[in-house]
Amino acid sequence: MSGTLGAPSAHPFGPGRDAWRAGKTDSFARAKPIPTHRVSFSLPPGGRVGGGIPDGSGAVAKGNERRDSSRPASRPAPGAVPPPAGARVLVALSGGPDSTALLLWLREAGFDVAAAHYDHALRPGSAADAGHVAALCARLGVPLTAERRTAPLPAGSLQAAARTLRYEFLERALAAGGRDLACLGHTADDVVEGAVLHLLRGSGLAGMRGMPAARGPFRRPLLDVWRADVEAFLAARGVAPLRDPANADAGRFARARVRHFILPALEAGRPGITRRLRAAAAAAARLQAGVEAAAARLVAGGLARDGLAAVPRAVRVEAYRQLYGRQPALSRAHLDAMDRLALAGPTGAGRLAVGPGRTAPPAPPELSVRPCAGCADGLAAHLLPGATLTVGYRRPGLRMRPLGGAGSRKLQDILTDARVPRHLRDRLPLVFADGRLAWVPGIAVDASAAAPPGSPAWHVSLRGIGESQVVVSGSPHPRSPLS
Repeated sequence: MSGTLGAPSAHPFGPGRDAWRAGKTDSFARAKPIPTHRVSFSLPPGGRVGGGIPDGSGAVAKGNERRDSSRPASRPAPGAVPPPAGARVLVALSGGPDSTALLLWLREAGFDVAAAHYDHALRPGSAADAGHVAALCARLGVPLTAERRTAPLPAGSLQAAARTLRYEFLERALAAGGRDLACLGHTADDVVEGAVLHLLRGSGLAGMRGMPAARGPFRRPLLDVWRADVEAFLAARGVAPLRDPANADAGRFARARVRHFILPALEAGRPGITRRLRAAAAAAARLQAGVEAAAARLVAGGLARDGLAAVPRAVRVEAYRQLYGRQPALSRAHLDAMDRLALAGPTGAGRLAVGPGRTAPPAPPELSVRPCAGCADGLAAHLLPGATLTVGYRRPGLRMRPLGGAGSRKLQDILTDARVPRHLRDRLPLVFADGRLAWVPGIAVDASAAAPPGSPAWHVSLRGIGESQVVVSGSPHPRSPLS
């Protein structure tokens, strides 16, 4: 495979993380100006329309067939993180460089891939972009789920509203296609741009990290791959992606101003600062992950006042966010007021009330996790390896996409259908993966967290469930993916 145009490399995305950490590559020095016109998908000389695309070896691959086992499979760049082996992957495909490269890489690496395209219908020509994506997927033999917006945009920021609709569509596409994960094509440049945007507006650790590598069913495999390496990956295959004119519209969009003016100016004055900002964002992501895990333990433990007072303020504030479902209306002033009330206000018997007539539940049972290739233990869940697992209890806003069900559902509705008595619902222990509801013991497993049958998995169970806990179903774990 070729990492840079005309220069063979062991990795599809070029030098990658190790090189930029060593100062051997500079994304701004190599990046080309971004054109504002659209370019149709094209084949290299010798390719036939509808006959396939180059597979990196000079041959043309047809359909969604796997690579010949006699040839080496595509290897990820040092910074690219492949999905778990055996995962059925949905690629969020805009047709732009990043998502196109992501689709090609995963397909070349032998993953079972499908694509999803959402037409926001925000500008003339968006339907042509959808046609481009459909043609690309047809040539690749990749299943495509596409949707065009017809309802009015939600109030507020245009980009935030579009993002909300896009993620809702991706959740529907995951459910409809029975896919395990949705992969997004954000790169290291996107991380740096996002971190700078957040810092300009004012942010803490969560904003400084730019964007998380994983959240719920969504993964970002290319966060340590630079945009210039993505462009080289596509050029080596003769693939011309779409170019979104919004990415060059610095007059309308703050991200475009950061990309085309602020970061180039910083790089000119302090060469290498882009790489250093990426490293700082990575450090912030690690710290934020620790804060979120500590906050999840705090929430699970019942939010006793002495426990709140014993942890740093950042952990308390994150606990309030988790407790209230990360509602956008929680401003810094709201969080400060909540913190003052929790530490000094009246809270009954020293335990923070979390809603009308509700108090924090008891300490959770112990979580038991071990590797498992698949078994018939109906009292356990078999989850995808790699996530941070925690035990907690019901809180506002929880949802999941039950395995074998149709679409995302509120936890409240799931418990109602399972006939869990109202007075016991707050005492039912729940298992979270990376902060997202993954397993309701005895009732449901989230489809995005469940390990595919026969693939490596974590065997997850609960120990020390006392009288205060709930055994919901007489049939052991009826919706286990491996039962």
